[in-house]
Amino acid sequence: MIKVHLRLLMLMCSFSLFAQDYFPSNSGVIANNSNFTAFTNATIHVSPTEVINNGTLLIKDGKVVSVGKSVKIPKNTTQVDLSGKTIYPSFIDLYTSFGVEKPKRGGDGPQYGPSRSGYYWNDHVMPEQDVMNAFKYDAKTASEMHKLGFGVVNTHMPDGIVRGTGALIALNNNADNAMRIVDGRTSQHLSFRKSVTSRQSYPSSIMGSMALLRQMYHDAEWYAAGNVDTKDLSLEALNRNKNLLQIFEAGSRANLMRADKVGDAFNIQYTIVGGGDEYERINEIKATNATVILPLNFQLAYDVENPFLASTLSLSDMRAWNQEPHNPRLLAENGVKFALTTHGLKSTKTFSSNLMKAIESGLSKQKALEALTTVPASLLGKSDVLGTLKAGSYANFLITDGDIFEKKTKLYENWVQGTPHVIEDLNTKDIDGDYEFKLAGDDYKLSITGSTSKPKAKLESNDKSLGSKINYSEDWLNLTFKTADSTKKEFIRVVANTTKNNALSGKAILPNGNEVTFHANKTTKEDSDKKGSKKKDNEESETPFMSPITYPNLAYGFTEKPKAETILFKNATVWTNEEDGVLENTDVLIKDGKISKIGKDLSSRNAKVIDATGKHITAGIIDEHSHIAASSVNEGGHNSSAEVTIEDVLNDEAIDIYRNLAGGVTSIQILHGSANPIGGRSAIIKLKWGESADNLIYDNSPKFIKFALGENVKQSRSRSNSRFPQSRMGVEQVFIDYFSRAKAYDELKKSGKPYRKDIEMETLAEILNKERFISCHSYVQSEINMLMKVADQFDFNINTFTHILEGYKVADKMKEHGVGGSTFSDWWAYKYEVNDAIPYNAAIMHNAGIVTAINSDDAEMSRRLNQEAAKSVKYGGVSEEDAWKFVTLNPAKLLHLDDRVGSLKVGKDADVVLWSDHPLSVYAKAEKTLIEGVTYFDLERDQQMREAIRKEKSELINLMLQEKNKGMKTQPIKKKEDKVLHCDSMDAHN
Repeated sequence: MIKVHLRLLMLMCSFSLFAQDYFPSNSGVIANNSNFTAFTNATIHVSPTEVINNGTLLIKDGKVVSVGKSVKIPKNTTQVDLSGKTIYPSFIDLYTSFGVEKPKRGGDGPQYGPSRSGYYWNDHVMPEQDVMNAFKYDAKTASEMHKLGFGVVNTHMPDGIVRGTGALIALNNNADNAMRIVDGRTSQHLSFRKSVTSRQSYPSSIMGSMALLRQMYHDAEWYAAGNVDTKDLSLEALNRNKNLLQIFEAGSRANLMRADKVGDAFNIQYTIVGGGDEYERINEIKATNATVILPLNFQLAYDVENPFLASTLSLSDMRAWNQEPHNPRLLAENGVKFALTTHGLKSTKTFSSNLMKAIESGLSKQKALEALTTVPASLLGKSDVLGTLKAGSYANFLITDGDIFEKKTKLYENWVQGTPHVIEDLNTKDIDGDYEFKLAGDDYKLSITGSTSKPKAKLESNDKSLGSKINYSEDWLNLTFKTADSTKKEFIRVVANTTKNNALSGKAILPNGNEVTFHANKTTKEDSDKKGSKKKDNEESETPFMSPITYPNLAYGFTEKPKAETILFKNATVWTNEEDGVLENTDVLIKDGKISKIGKDLSSRNAKVIDATGKHITAGIIDEHSHIAASSVNEGGHNSSAEVTIEDVLNDEAIDIYRNLAGGVTSIQILHGSANPIGGRSAIIKLKWGESADNLIYDNSPKFIKFALGENVKQSRSRSNSRFPQSRMGVEQVFIDYFSRAKAYDELKKSGKPYRKDIEMETLAEILNKERFISCHSYVQSEINMLMKVADQFDFNINTFTHILEGYKVADKMKEHGVGGSTFSDWWAYKYEVNDAIPYNAAIMHNAGIVTAINSDDAEMSRRLNQEAAKSVKYGGVSEEDAWKFVTLNPAKLLHLDDRVGSLKVGKDADVVLWSDHPLSVYAKAEKTLIEGVTYFDLERDQQMREAIRKEKSELINLMLQEKNKGMKTQPIKKKEDKVLHCDSMDAHN
């Protein structure tokens, strides 16, 4: 075999071939060398599906000339015998920031306008960025990537919501940039994260980022049509880049779905950087038709040796550790195309071990190779030159001593554009492996690793580990180790030759000075397999155990999504909320998701009969004002955020959904927070535990938006109070200004003339046209009056004043305006503007003829709204039936849903709760909570699930303990703090 250093010298002479032919030379006489190089007798993986045994790879000028079993080798060809070696195409990383310095954070303090002129109005939108302007080749990082098998990377500027164009770079340390740049303009990059270099406040949430992207695309279409007189370099670049590969960094399964939603609205198919949790909703991921760029950033096992700390771990976190390695397999099995990336790893060194873990968890080696070669090449439109070793491709390939997806396989060389990058010396004999020998009557087991660089030895005798030192040079091995007798500090020295296959032969010098013959045989793979085959029946199979995926994939999730049933409740006390009032000893039949019959002595074939004697049945509780199940609550970057919607950021895995079901809640309005006078649009959902975010939303959902008054919007409680408005007078002016603009916008739209689509103005115009309803955060009577007057000025009505703790002062004016009140039962004095709150507020508004509801605005309180309603019986003497309507029928009326929910009436949705006791009693428990005839909470199942959760956590803890006992790294358990989400929580403003 030809020595590597000679081959390198020859190849260095040929680099001028790859340089630009018009570049001047200052290194002497130019001597072109265009010799062929042939790699013979190798196992060649031409592609993930084509393997040639004893084949030849012929390259020239950095390209593959030919590959096959009978390649004709030209004269003047350098031949390299690779008998026993394997060749693979080099890997491609589609998502890196290689060669780009990490962006530096801008100054402190909020910024509400753009800092640039001639560009888009938002600093975080930068499609004009060209990564090549910031690129500087990083040979050190390239060498690290070589060791992982990568030959080409796609790089970009990792900063901003729209980040500009990426470039494809060959990791050729011995070339100049002109040669390394495979393609200087490959992709356009996007994310939900703002630029760190800009202080511009908007957007401050994921829903704000989504709204910004939507508006940007509308503006780009308007600009492309020639409707803008001024030049916008950002929109020009965005339109110029639209035919490039669009890569969106999502980072999680939920954000992947959100990104795809934005793309679908504009017929853009993003290639999406995932988060490794796609397995949780694999069918939804598949339905996006997106190719996923998949990080292999698997969690470490938790250190669970401390039982108290282990008890604080959530089942979802424990499952994530166990399930994440199975994610690539599940994507492959379900036909989701994906590429693998080193992105997201704290250290790229963990990439190979995590890849092996994915393969151990069932990912096929073929799919792994595709994800590292042909898939990224195809996405980049470079299948003709990258991803395979077919004729015409770049000579980007790996030389190994076997299957590259086996842990003990050595990677010797990584060739990029026909240039070798040596990882391990091909000519150094590989002595790695396990050996057995006997000396002085004792049996020893020797394990050698790293022989081609810095060898390490692990020596055992009688299951005891012995200290040892090893060095290896030019086929000779020197080994010094302690004797097996631990009572003596004596050493044995070995000098052995390594030229014989699978054996070490030489002399050993014993502690007494005697020389004896030394011979150690390598344990072959077949021997290991024979020993490994003697497994006990109860030992783990080859594929590691995977916790079952549930819907949602956390505690109390369903193994299968529940379905609607025909159910007959017998002999209950039925609270109809209709003219019939409360009915004793009455049956309720639920069929096809609806209330089918209410009466006595009902029967139905095939119905599931439930004896409800002594129990109460009511309509499900409806919470008019909540912030649970939202990944972000406020978009406070502007004083109006009418363009954003909570529907974009629903969290279908929020445990508060299940907790609310346990409290008899079936519907809620999730409101934007109170950071600005004009907030975002609401999401009105049913608590269908286990369904996807989109499936939680009411069909034909009424349109609502959150407005706010008072301390929060004028920022008297904010750390940085520099945004307009700063006073209650300013708040009024915000409303007048925006509605005036919306009126002008709506008139232009209705005129039939061309107009720039503005999502914010579209939303406000819906209010003017009585198509969208306002739920307004309010406390003080003066501001309540003010907003009603603004509404009168623009000829619409406020739908609901929420909180409204001074509603009792203006109940007559509210009645005249036609606005409802959704209030707290007995909150007061928690901030200055609530000083005049009284617990009689709900009763006074109700007695004045206002549609009155009790809301929670609090994740804890929402679980006991039945008890909150009961307080109005105590404070104000409201009847029990009317008090119960405060949390059922009345909020349904305020949300314009009373034709569907809020009472028990034939034909309405079967959103029903079976209570163990009087529903206004503190002793009442929701035994069953149904939505559209589906039982989403069952008290008996809840008890069973608690035991199942305990058992599953115990199993996972044992697996984590095994992981630590194997010497694997673990992570400490960190205490998590629950966020309190309501309008006046500081967290709710983030």
